[in-house]
Amino acid sequence: MKNPDELRRENEMLRERISTLSAAILRISSSLDLDTVLQDVLESARTLTGARYGVITTVDGSGQPQDFFTSGLTAEKHGALVEWPDGLRLFEHFRSLPEALRIEDFSAYLRSLGYAEFKWCRNLHATPMHRRGEHIGSFFLANKEGGQEFTDADEEVLLLFASQAAMAIANARTHRQERRTLADLEALVETSPVGIVVFNAKTGAPRTFNHQARRIAEALHMADLSPAELLESLTSRLADGREATIEQLQNAETLRAAEVELSVPDGRSVRLLINVTPGRSEDGEVESVVVTMQDLAQFQEFEQQRMEFLGMVSHELRTPLTSIQGATTTLLREAEDLDRAEMREFFRILDEQADHMRRLIKDLLDVSRIDTGTLSVAPEPVEVSMLVEQARNTSLSGDRHPVLIDLPRDLPRVMVDWRRIVQVLNNLLSNASRHSPESSPIRVSAVRDGVHVEISVSDEGKGVAPESLPHLFQKYRPAGVDPVHGLAGSGLGLAICKGLVEAHGGRIRAASGGVDQGMQVTFTIPVAEDADADADRSRSRRSGEPTRILVVDDDPQTLHYLRAELAKAGYSPLVTGDPHAVPDLIREEEPALVLLDLMLPSADGMEMMETITELHDLPVIFISGYGRDETIAKALENGATDYIVKPFSPTELTARIGAALRRRAAPEPFVFRDLAIDYEQRRVTLAGRRVELTPKEYGLLRVLSINPGKVHTYEALIRQLWGKRIHGDSDIVRTHVKTLRQKLGDSVTRPHYILNERGVGYRMPKPDDP
Repeated sequence: MKNPDELRRENEMLRERISTLSAAILRISSSLDLDTVLQDVLESARTLTGARYGVITTVDGSGQPQDFFTSGLTAEKHGALVEWPDGLRLFEHFRSLPEALRIEDFSAYLRSLGYAEFKWCRNLHATPMHRRGEHIGSFFLANKEGGQEFTDADEEVLLLFASQAAMAIANARTHRQERRTLADLEALVETSPVGIVVFNAKTGAPRTFNHQARRIAEALHMADLSPAELLESLTSRLADGREATIEQLQNAETLRAAEVELSVPDGRSVRLLINVTPGRSEDGEVESVVVTMQDLAQFQEFEQQRMEFLGMVSHELRTPLTSIQGATTTLLREAEDLDRAEMREFFRILDEQADHMRRLIKDLLDVSRIDTGTLSVAPEPVEVSMLVEQARNTSLSGDRHPVLIDLPRDLPRVMVDWRRIVQVLNNLLSNASRHSPESSPIRVSAVRDGVHVEISVSDEGKGVAPESLPHLFQKYRPAGVDPVHGLAGSGLGLAICKGLVEAHGGRIRAASGGVDQGMQVTFTIPVAEDADADADRSRSRRSGEPTRILVVDDDPQTLHYLRAELAKAGYSPLVTGDPHAVPDLIREEEPALVLLDLMLPSADGMEMMETITELHDLPVIFISGYGRDETIAKALENGATDYIVKPFSPTELTARIGAALRRRAAPEPFVFRDLAIDYEQRRVTLAGRRVELTPKEYGLLRVLSINPGKVHTYEALIRQLWGKRIHGDSDIVRTHVKTLRQKLGDSVTRPHYILNERGVGYRMPKPDDP
């Protein structure tokens, strides 16, 4: 029987243990920062059990390794554990455990599984972490102090902390998802082109304004009035002329598409399309009022631009018609009094004005085809010099502007419809001539840029103000922006240039130093590769079979259209409207490129780019009806190869796909710090010194460097380099990475070139990373 002093000491130790445990649980429950919580869990569990080391591994919803936390390990031991060849396999083994497991001799246990030895771990206590039946991860404690074995009391502590860790992980993930959903909702509201205001139903005070609503309010802002006073001073008039107070609009049960004019005492006003929707509580009481407003000024401006455009077209068509009518009237009435020379002059006028009229109508038809996506081109290999000479001869005959041509001798042929590209050059040369001083030179230059050739037309003329540059290629220009007269100078010619260039899969842009500093317009067209140029587009070099293109779109008509056009172009189309089927289709069918709808009913295209690892291996072209510059820029920043706006022509579609496939086959050289990779020459150098690599090592480096910044999973690397699943595949990847790092002089613990994403795979830094 224990004496009173021993019992007192045991009670004090028990109270201290319970106090430490309670304090640890309170700290864990008070934070939603997952890293802090799990590190605290590990430290507390080690303290209470006397374990020297602690490890927590977590998995995501699909069971893939996600996070990796350690406690008590030196940096060297942490790195050794990360690089341990059998680490991932062992964690997968422990993941299948139904309950906690105590291992007295860890080395013997590893040998029984056929795994590599891990010397510094003597004994181990492991338990799976579950939350509401879902496996969250695994909890490990190792090397109890003094070489002792783990006890039942230690197991109770471990199970308790594993439960706390699982709850913390689940809470943090729920919190993270809620924040992401809330942030997405806030971003959607804030960036909406429609003004949104939420009012408190009881007080009538505004609670929320988005950006567009603030912009509308600023148009009516009065410096001496507060927002509440401004609301009181507003006068609202409905489309039928009746006046309505702001309170009446707020208290409307529902209001749909009501045209309202809001005005302030100083006479300023805005015309809005307003919708009012009450927000109710669970008991049906109105708590808030959501008012959406759409500024009608832009529609009025667009209507005015449309009318001005129609007026300009009518004027331009009336001019040749007047000349034609005058000539025919004279010929019909006075033919007997005219000599042959005079009659020939009248016929010349008829012919010239008819040609002028034909060109105007042709331009209008081209604009219509571009708008509807029916513009077609017939590409063929052509010399750039031929295009430039043809345009110079037809566009500036009799013009006093010298044309200076600068074309490199080694410029490759391009794959274009030469008539259409000559039309582009004609428009650009005529535009430069019209806006330049007489006798000033016009320069035409070209340079190869990867799988494209860039052609530039420069002048020393009027130039363009910076605020006008974004509007140059628009059919309708905002009022007050670079006003010019005549159909050719109205923006129509440049709008046609943009449509023709994009139909070839290229891009067009303008640059100017400002007014009176000249302008340069540059456009890109695809290179016609001599080595089976069309094979890149319609045949797979590896198998000789048609290149597979995966199309993901929920619209049956779009799927039918794309399937037919891709098959006609020589591709093998795979189509689906189910975004959840994409990973399996990529793994089974191995497409070379993916056409992905930006907005699907059950998925967001940009989120799919982030969450579906199979898409990381492939060029992705977004197809969407949204053509805003911000949306396109965001898609390209998220890793998209290209972006096509609906409607688009079959020619533009196949040109964009061909350019994307050629870009993937011949990427730009990669340079980061001392490492340089020239893909065309298959040459890798480190500080100027050539690095000799095996085919698999070079292939691994190529895959990682072509998409810098992206994490490549073990499965993705295996799929691209070995083409199939094989036993121990992650070990093969790790082995090649280890050898590759040695040849690049990379540190295992602090690598510069090939970075490890714990439990997931590898990535390389972007060239502009610090």
